[in-house]
This record gives sequence, C-alpha cells and structure tokens, in this order.
Amino acid sequence: MLKVGVLGAGHLGKIHLRLLQQSEKYELVGFYDENQEYADKIEKEFGYKKFNTIAKLIHAVDVIDIVTPTLSHYKCAKVAIKSGKHIFIEKPISNTVEEAEEIIALAKEYNVKGQVGHVERFNPAFIATKNMVKNPMFIETHRLAEFNPRGTDVPVVLDLMIHDIDAILSVIKSKVKKINASGVSVISETPDIANARIEFENGCVANLTASRISMKNMRKTRFFQKDAYISVDFLEKKCEVVRMKDAPENPGDFDMILQNAEGVKKQIYFTNPEVSQNNAILDELESFAEAIQNNTTPIVTLEQATEALRVAYQIIDCFEK
Repeated sequence: MLKVGVLGAGHLGKIHLRLLQQSEKYELVGFYDENQEYADKIEKEFGYKKFNTIAKLIHAVDVIDIVTPTLSHYKCAKVAIKSGKHIFIEKPISNTVEEAEEIIALAKEYNVKGQVGHVERFNPAFIATKNMVKNPMFIETHRLAEFNPRGTDVPVVLDLMIHDIDAILSVIKSKVKKINASGVSVISETPDIANARIEFENGCVANLTASRISMKNMRKTRFFQKDAYISVDFLEKKCEVVRMKDAPENPGDFDMILQNAEGVKKQIYFTNPEVSQNNAILDELESFAEAIQNNTTPIVTLEQATEALRVAYQIIDCFEK
C-alpha cells in the first residue's frame, strides 16, 4: 500500500480523506490544513491524523494529494515533487499555464508521477460511450449549476467548463484552430455564465456552455458524428446512442424509418449502453496508485491537464477582448 497524505481538508478534501481511508491501495497517513483550528476539529471529529507542517506530512508519505485552493496548487506541488513524492492535484492543475509547465518540468526532473483530478474522465456514462466516439464533427456541452459561493474565486470556465474542455480534448485527436467566446458576470467579480466555440484543425466544432447561476443542475454532452449521435448525461450517469443504418426491404410496424429528398431510406435505432456504477473520485485516486505501482502513464496526465488549462485561458482571453 502506498502511504498518502492530503493537503487541504475543505469540502473536497474531506471526501478524499474518507475515500483514501477506505481504499485498499493506500494507507492514509494524515492531512495538513493551514487553518489549525479547523484542522483540530477535523482530527477530533473523524480521527484522521493532523500534521502541523506541510514538510512533516510530505516526509511521512509516498504520495501527496493536493486538494487546496487553486492558487496554492503550484507551491504545494513544487515542495512535494522536490521531496521526491508523487502528486495527485485537484483540477485545475494550477492557477496559470506557466505554473503548470513548471510542475511538468519538475516532475520529469525528479522522476515522479503526477495525475490531475479531472474526475469526469471516470464518470461511468463517459466510460461507457468513450470508445464509440469516433471522429465527431460537432459537440455540444451544457454544464449548469445552481449558485454556490464555493468556487466563485475563479471564472466559471476554470470552475466548471474545464471539465468539459478536458473531456473533449481526450476524444478529439486534433489541435485547436480557433476559439470564440463570451462571458457575463452576474453575481461574481468574474464571469458566471460563459459560452465558447472551439474549432479544431480536423473540422470538428465544439460548443460549450457553462453557468453557475442556473435554476437547475445539468451536465450533458452530445457528440454528433457520421453514423451516430451519442448523448452523455454526466449528472444522471446515463447515456444514449442513436445510430442509422440502411432501412430493411420490409420494415416492421415499430421500425423508425426516415426518407430523404432523394428517396434514400434509413432506419434509426436506439441503444442504451450499460453503465457500471462507480465512485469516480475513488477510481481516479486508485488508478493513480496503479500507475505508480505498475510504472504506467496516469489516465489524466499533467500534460493533458495543462492543455485543458491552456484552452480555458484562451477562452477567458476572448472575454477580455
């Protein structure tokens, strides 16, 4: 079992602590939180061992799980890597692309592994359909959330939309060609609603919408490709695939048949791929343990997370223009 320590015991940090304690791949050594009064409360309430300094925690473990506010990701990662520890960092990887690139360089220099918490890659609905997404030409995403003051210290692009940016980049094997975007600040100092259109060199277009002041929660992505329409509901963990094939000579009463202007008939059929329920956060943490133990590439690499951050900032730059 890998010895692991958690930096940051806030809302998400507490979830990580609970899951790491349950995991059969990790031995949870303890945690550090800069708010000592709060850390005392967490130790007393849950029994996790509290460390008084980051250095002491880093010294006691093999892996550091960074679940602090984004602004401190780089500083925490730098200290852990220079101590020769593997790092798991919550998304986004860091506050700037420059910081992210330095994290990559340090990880290579000190020969440690890193993974970033883009948890939607482990969403069972996405896993069930990912291999069916082949050369989509149009993608539409909606990630809407009811207002929560937590996260409003960064634009909605870094808070919510980055999940969809990462998921799209993981299936589109082409470079970004052009980005257009607009954002509106309603309640925060930074945009609360954003829409981005990303054009790729292979002709694919992705239209992304994110809002953190919605009346309801929604996390849906739709992929349109030549032979299929694939819908992934990240929130409900459901998916649907709609395909077309040449219509049979004698269609049945319940077959759905479309005929175009040229008289070509196509049959539409629906499938709901089986979705295996999981705990996505536990899975991402344990997949990192496996990458360390087997010396393989983590599922969400530091480089991929940096690319998602780069695209996110290109979107934010459009707002300022």
